[in-house]
Amino acid sequence: MELVEDIIDLDPKMRFAAIVDYKGNIIEAIMKTGKTSLKTQKEEEHFCKQIAQRRKMRKEFDKHLGKVRYVHVERERVTQMVIYTKRKSIYFTMEPELSITKKIRIVTRIKKMTTQL
Repeated sequence: MELVEDIIDLDPKMRFAAIVDYKGNIIEAIMKTGKTSLKTQKEEEHFCKQIAQRRKMRKEFDKHLGKVRYVHVERERVTQMVIYTKRKSIYFTMEPELSITKKIRIVTRIKKMTTQL
């Protein structure tokens, strides 16, 4: 649980972090203290299953387009990001008002923290 805690602690605007396996199972996850989830636990589990499915779909384009560096979705109430390591997906959310520069810095730091996964 230490890794997701370190991810959450990268910035006060972080909301949620999870490590997801290739089948979409949540290995470990944490919600930032003081934040409330925008999804139910069942919705969160379903979303993580979809992360794994989308990863497999995106892999089809790797040969022509290159590997996915990260996935970034901006929503009205939350920013969602996914980073792919060799065997896991790192899913995390943050408040949308963070600048794009700060978001990219967080992505870079998480990539460095998760190279062994």
